[in-house]
Amino acid sequence: MSIKIAVIGLGYVGLPLARLFATKYPVVGFDINTNRIAELNHGIDATLEVDNEVLKAVLVEKTSNANGLYCSAALEDIADCNYYIVTVPTPVDKNNRPDLTPLYKSSETVGKVLKKGDTVIYESTVYPGVTEEECIPVLEKISGLKFNVDFFAGYSPERINPGDKEHTVEKILKVTSGSTPEIGQKVDALYKSVITAGTHLAPSIKVAEAAKVIENSQRDINIAFVNELAKIFNILDIDTHAVLEAAGTKWNFLPFKPGLVGGHCIGVDPYYLAQKAQEHGYHPEIILAGRRLNDSMGDYVASQVVKLMIKKSIKVNGSKILMLGFTFKENCPDVRNTKIIDVVTALKDYETDVTVYDPWANPDEVMHEYGLTTTNVLPTDKFDAIILGVAHKEFLNMDFGSLQKENSLLYDVKGILGATADGKL
Repeated sequence: MSIKIAVIGLGYVGLPLARLFATKYPVVGFDINTNRIAELNHGIDATLEVDNEVLKAVLVEKTSNANGLYCSAALEDIADCNYYIVTVPTPVDKNNRPDLTPLYKSSETVGKVLKKGDTVIYESTVYPGVTEEECIPVLEKISGLKFNVDFFAGYSPERINPGDKEHTVEKILKVTSGSTPEIGQKVDALYKSVITAGTHLAPSIKVAEAAKVIENSQRDINIAFVNELAKIFNILDIDTHAVLEAAGTKWNFLPFKPGLVGGHCIGVDPYYLAQKAQEHGYHPEIILAGRRLNDSMGDYVASQVVKLMIKKSIKVNGSKILMLGFTFKENCPDVRNTKIIDVVTALKDYETDVTVYDPWANPDEVMHEYGLTTTNVLPTDKFDAIILGVAHKEFLNMDFGSLQKENSLLYDVKGILGATADGKL
């Protein structure tokens, strides 16, 4: 039987994957955002994850069954697929509880077109058990089919690194799994056919789910450790980055740096694992302690900036502050779960006037998500304080002096400006 793939959700994860599979298979990319679909079918990727020329090279017409990618928001266009790969986001709510709504909705969508013999593969980050305990019942209910008799499932956690043009999807080893040993082999073979870095077939879906969620939990805890070190060494008036550089001369010292931990992975995944643990009566102390510390860093940065302003006799109330960067990481337009908003909010609590400049962030998207005005145009004003919040390439050789008042502060959240900064995290 020939393979035809539907990728459900064409964001930072789904589009690069759909593009890759389209080099060897007929692929339909499905997304409910009709504006996104229209842009993609014209060869434009607003997330900048797939180069426009690379995207155009795999696009095909709707009527074509040849290898290539056709993007659609119409359910009937994925009805004849036999592999459905779900790549929708899995966020947390305002109380940091897992929000599985996108997964439920996408499972309902797939359930409407699911046929005997089809396989549904989930890539969204979840806690162990979500695929089989939450998503499969939705598929069964909507389709009327029986799991592991009429249709099958797999789980292959995404390992996309937004903005990274070196470690692209095909160059990152992929964990795979299936709902039966035979399906596991088929899912593994499917990914192995396009992933040049190879695959690792996990023994079960739950193992693959758990492996994904601990990858980012581990990073979160390590960053929390160095963030705590930064707080300690700031009190002791010791350069944190110099300490880390010295300690890094030992062969097995892990090279983590302090910073704001946002995004849709590291800042979210630990809550998924914690939720599952708590459901089973275990309160995860280290995981949640790391999350609390990292979530506190926005307020900490703001307080450090204010303290340094006071030391320089800069009046805080009514001061003009320029925040450089808003996205959750450098050289990437993704603003989801950015922790820069915490710094801005805290600074506004001090009655400061904050201007946010980010050449990568879409001002309309920022306004929609956070109710905050940002600009893509470098201001011409002079400021009492400038904060380098995100290390976009545009900022690395910037003439900060042209933006500073005679007595002003330059604070480096990313620790990349060296001695030119008055303070750093």
